[in-house]
Amino acid sequence: MERLKNKVAVVTGASKGIGAAIAKHFAAEGAKVVVNYASSKEDAEKVVKTIMDNGGTAMAVQADVSKEADVIRLFEETEKAYGTLDVLVNNAVSQGYAPIEQISVEAFHQSFNVNVLGPVLTIQAALKLFGDEGGNIINISSGASKYPLPNASLYSSTKAALDAFTIALSKELGAKKVRINSILPGATETEGATSAGVTKGSDYEKMFIANTPLGRRGQPGDIAKAAVFLASDDAAWITGEQISVSGGMYGF
Repeated sequence: MERLKNKVAVVTGASKGIGAAIAKHFAAEGAKVVVNYASSKEDAEKVVKTIMDNGGTAMAVQADVSKEADVIRLFEETEKAYGTLDVLVNNAVSQGYAPIEQISVEAFHQSFNVNVLGPVLTIQAALKLFGDEGGNIINISSGASKYPLPNASLYSSTKAALDAFTIALSKELGAKKVRINSILPGATETEGATSAGVTKGSDYEKMFIANTPLGRRGQPGDIAKAAVFLASDDAAWITGEQISVSGGMYGF
């Protein structure tokens, strides 16, 4: 089944974790995928190779989504390779976990520049490339936007801003046939989560699992499957929504 046959998709932050899983699932459903990365070229090329080895179409493009010139180049290269754009997935993220006393001005701007300004820039560029049939935007938010954790005030704030952005733009872009939704992952096993201290067997992992009715941490593929649904015509009547993909985890 190819629910995304001949669609062109840009997935930001797709060299690993949730972004990589989304890129692979999109390609398996027939999409031509632009695997964006900021610095992990080797990982991005591995994602592309996996897609192509399985008969899919993909290319890797370096771009820091917090930089306007990089974003412009990302979409110029997309247009040059594929001629159009159908789906944008904003997955690139700066996590920035720290107690309030340790949040620096630099860390504040890094988080908001990647997590909020980045989607502003990519959406502006995508709107110029979407065709007459409109387009589809999927923002990867977080359950932390609704249920912030200690030491995650900065990260949670950026994701709450992204959710508000999603709702506002659904009303602004509907007339242009552009749908936009947020996915709110729960505790998901990724490289980013591991670097933030949520390792296997850790107290953090035990806490997350204890508060998840389905009794496990999420996997990147769990989020990717929801993204495929939102990107497909199966979700043609869905916009402005914040869809939790969390195993039922709601607060602590």
